[in-house]
Amino acid sequence: MYKINTNYQKLPGSYLFSNIAKKVAAFQEANPDKEIIRLGIGDVTRPLTNSVIDALHKAVDEMGDADTFRGYAPDLGYDFLRDAICKWDYVRRGCDIAADEIFVSDGAKSDSGNIQELFATDNKIAVCDPVYPVYVDSNVMGGRCGNYDSTLEKWSDIIYMPTTAENGFVPEFPKETPDIIYLCFPNNPTGTTITKAQLQEWVDYANKNGCLIIYDAAYEAYISEEDVAHSIYECEGAKTCAIEIRSFSKNAGFTGVRLGFTVVPKELKCDGVSLHDMWARRHGTKFNGAPYIIQRAGEAVYSEAGQKEVQELVGYYMNNAKTIREGLKDAGFEVYGGVNAPYIWMKTPDKMTSWEFFDYLLENACVVGTPGSGFGPSGEHYFRLTAFGTLEKSKKALERIKNL
Repeated sequence: MYKINTNYQKLPGSYLFSNIAKKVAAFQEANPDKEIIRLGIGDVTRPLTNSVIDALHKAVDEMGDADTFRGYAPDLGYDFLRDAICKWDYVRRGCDIAADEIFVSDGAKSDSGNIQELFATDNKIAVCDPVYPVYVDSNVMGGRCGNYDSTLEKWSDIIYMPTTAENGFVPEFPKETPDIIYLCFPNNPTGTTITKAQLQEWVDYANKNGCLIIYDAAYEAYISEEDVAHSIYECEGAKTCAIEIRSFSKNAGFTGVRLGFTVVPKELKCDGVSLHDMWARRHGTKFNGAPYIIQRAGEAVYSEAGQKEVQELVGYYMNNAKTIREGLKDAGFEVYGGVNAPYIWMKTPDKMTSWEFFDYLLENACVVGTPGSGFGPSGEHYFRLTAFGTLEKSKKALERIKNL
């Protein structure tokens, strides 16, 4: 008789945003006349830009002509996109990354969940707390996290690195040395970040202790401060200890289009075994490549016009972030983030739990956010609002919250 992967049975409930969606749907069904403003999930609202649309149309026309039709894409990505990524995101910033170290995929979420397949089950992982749930849940599925303590809201075999207001949202080196460290900066969910010098300390720590850093840079386009690294490969020694994951979702609005990439340097080896070769083998076996049409759209993002459009998109969302952040501060809330990332991380009022505040906002203001405790135990008594709504709805939501 066949057997299931029992690690799935260890996962508590459904995915965080699935729980939120169910709560919101139930409230809307009971209150069909109320307008709900959704500032919970980090989904973009602005349409695709002209450069991207033009590239999509042109690529579709090519697919309709026998002379220019394309079938399966190269497993690791078309050269035209990998070269554009290499030139714009790495060479331009002084990073020694080659195009063949870039693996194109259908999004950062997929890569964040799949990358753990390269590693043995007895690796000890460390995550910032609060944390993007995919890092933890995918390692639970892989049998790497032990057992879940519902009282502590922690996994027995995970090393948690609290990032809260008390330590300036900067994780400290753990007392127990991990094997794999997940870092995300600018950070989801807190909207905060660390300086390039602080990131260099993590690279030095990883190289000294034989650790691997999985670095999620999905929000690098939102960085506004000079001393914040856009890539971990701006740090000396990162090529021997770090994998970087990137996304087109938040900079170019590709949440419904799906495109991302992961960088695995050739220098990155474990006991002489190349992680670059392992990821290439995994990619070639389990992935048939992102569609040609979508990769042409991704290439357009790196054109002169495309980069100008990206800056406009980012500017729009960051204006929303500034509006929400400053409005909440003026109303007396304790607020963080929203400077280098499109997320506002606020303290819940009156010692409410995160889910109590979620219910309170939904029922009394018809505004949806994300409970901080859903991202980990150190997220309790915090709440995340996204700046990815429209400016009109962001302002309306702010006024509703201020009038409570």
